[in-house]
Amino acid sequence: MSFVGYKKCVEAGDTVILFLRYGHMHAIRVKEGQTFQTKYGALRHSDLIGCEYGSKIVCPRGYLFILHPTPELWTQNLPHRTQILYSTDISTVTYQLDLKPGSVVVESGTGSASLSHAIIRTIAPTGHLHTFEFHEQRAEKAAEEFEEHGISQFVTVKHRDVCQKGFGLDHVADAVFLDLPVPWNALSSAKQALKKEGGRLCSFSPCIEQVQKTCEILRIMGFEELYTIECLVREFDVRTSSMPIVDLGQSPDVGQVGNQSAAPMKDNLGQADASKMEDTTDSLKKNEQTDAEPQTKKVKTEQSEAMEMGDIADSKGNKNKIDADSASKKPESADAGKRKITFLPASASDLLGKIDNRNFVFKTGVAPSQMPGHTGYLTFASLYPI
Repeated sequence: MSFVGYKKCVEAGDTVILFLRYGHMHAIRVKEGQTFQTKYGALRHSDLIGCEYGSKIVCPRGYLFILHPTPELWTQNLPHRTQILYSTDISTVTYQLDLKPGSVVVESGTGSASLSHAIIRTIAPTGHLHTFEFHEQRAEKAAEEFEEHGISQFVTVKHRDVCQKGFGLDHVADAVFLDLPVPWNALSSAKQALKKEGGRLCSFSPCIEQVQKTCEILRIMGFEELYTIECLVREFDVRTSSMPIVDLGQSPDVGQVGNQSAAPMKDNLGQADASKMEDTTDSLKKNEQTDAEPQTKKVKTEQSEAMEMGDIADSKGNKNKIDADSASKKPESADAGKRKITFLPASASDLLGKIDNRNFVFKTGVAPSQMPGHTGYLTFASLYPI
């Protein structure tokens, strides 16, 4: 069993991921004669042996799936001994440190080994990870997990306080990762651990004051290209929105809402507000009739013909071209004496939304107004050969 390779069937001693439903998974180690209790009933380990990964297992009150373990799935299901890094930060770290097969990496501290599994998967099969943990029991548990997961040949676990005693490594690492409360105390030893041709360094800190002091020491020690980033996951809420369809009506220059669109608005207004709205509308119409020049029958005829051909003429004689498909359609209602114009052709309307009760209804993504909390700050730096 290995987190850096895949096999077809489950064997005794394997670590497997039981997928019950989205967001509900368990990581177990398969052992003969043992039973695991799930929300769907008891699951005997012996029933898993010989099954293919991805298979569906029927339980007394439901079913679940057997998934092959990966560093990402392990991060979601591992036993927490400390606060851990999640996939968003892990992917950024492995990319910014330029890790690849054959890279040698120094890590401190090991913690729950969430990042360690991802690093090992990235640098295998020819790379190596040196990971340090000041807490003895956590270091022993991490070494035990690496052995169970079949990746112990790619990692060396040491119980050591690197802030006081350093890494004890000379010019062997391509990259160094620090997850320490006082990372500046380990920077001198980290620089010594990097190869003579240089390398990359990353420090993970939850407080900006730690970042400031770390950056100050890094500059003094000759590190360059310092920058700090914060990785946040922003989920969008999908909602249905509705917008009234705009009708140019008699005032194409202004683009006012026609009588059809205004009708639903009147229904939602009180009697007094509706009366004010009607009085205002009547006043606007009288002003337009007073200011506008008398229209001749010839102009009206030309406007009617233009509307039939897909053109709309304004009061000054300028023509506004509209979509040919929209021009060929008849008004939706018999009392709609004027052409109703939408700003999206029928093909785009079908893809982006639909017209419902004189409104354009569409789906949209809404971001949260606030982003509570943060995972931590990642500070990266480069060391170049002198």
